[in-house]
Amino acid sequence: MLRIAILTGGGDCPGLNAVIRGIVKARREEDEVIGIKRGWKGAVEGVYVNLSDDDVEGIHLLGGTILGTSRVNPFTVKNGVEKAENNFRNAKIDALIAIGGDDTLSVAAKFSSKGLKVVGVPKTIDNDVSNTDYTFGFHTAVNVGADAIDRLQSTAKSHERIMFVELMGRDAGWITVEAGLAAGAHLILIPEFPRTIDEIIEILDKRMKTKRYAVVAVAEGFKPTELETVVGDKTTVDAFGHIRLGGIAHYLAEIVEQKTGYETRSVVLGHLLRGGTPTAFDRILGTRYGVEAMKLVQRGDFGRMVALRGNEIISIPLEYGVATKKVVPYEYYKLAEMFFG
Repeated sequence: MLRIAILTGGGDCPGLNAVIRGIVKARREEDEVIGIKRGWKGAVEGVYVNLSDDDVEGIHLLGGTILGTSRVNPFTVKNGVEKAENNFRNAKIDALIAIGGDDTLSVAAKFSSKGLKVVGVPKTIDNDVSNTDYTFGFHTAVNVGADAIDRLQSTAKSHERIMFVELMGRDAGWITVEAGLAAGAHLILIPEFPRTIDEIIEILDKRMKTKRYAVVAVAEGFKPTELETVVGDKTTVDAFGHIRLGGIAHYLAEIVEQKTGYETRSVVLGHLLRGGTPTAFDRILGTRYGVEAMKLVQRGDFGRMVALRGNEIISIPLEYGVATKKVVPYEYYKLAEMFFG
């Protein structure tokens, strides 16, 4: 008999509940699954709930996570690591499945190096976890972003405006480039490929002189060449050292209007991309990840992370998933550039 704990850390995203359901449904009859509430915060505080088939009935249809989440890092909390380890021992946890992005999985990798039996499941709507083709939640976020840009096309055209649409993407512009490409944005700005303000204005001025409206998709982590740092609240830093991003769309809208005289507006999609019902793709991917994670536990194959390679769910060493950020390659961005202006 095994007692297997699950936690979900970092930002919520569509498909998390599908993973939880997949893990619970794939357990052996004699095994128990324990949910840790509020991510690593719950691990430090020892807040657990039992998870049965009835508890996960139909949850794959829901956004968010029934376990709750947080951005707590036990390695920066006073006695956090010792408290978490004591709680695992007291609860007689045999193995942990950690579901999260780079920050959550980096903590999981550290605990693994200390001897905890850990399996990782990659989770981020940004799709920037390395060595996996897709992370669940990304597909839903792209669909929501593309739908929003679709809707803004008509109002931009009606009022002959430039609309700046801000989407999530701290270090990688996957959501912005795919949503923008799908919806026909006239300019896409992502962190991987900085541009000067003059370059942005040149593209938009040419567009406005012929079409008289434009929609720009911009990732929250995009930084014009002239700026030293990204736009955001630099006084607010989370447990992993990240500032709270936001405001680049408003910044660009103001400066473009000042320099060109064109009427501009900005829209921040923000957490709208995270919420709501996951797409069928994300429900299935999350389910497959959950089932394979439980299989790794049952085989005793710890210190590994599930990943998507083509259409196959594989496993890789946990540290491979957090080694680097998966960013948008130049060739892919060049494809999007074909449709600028």
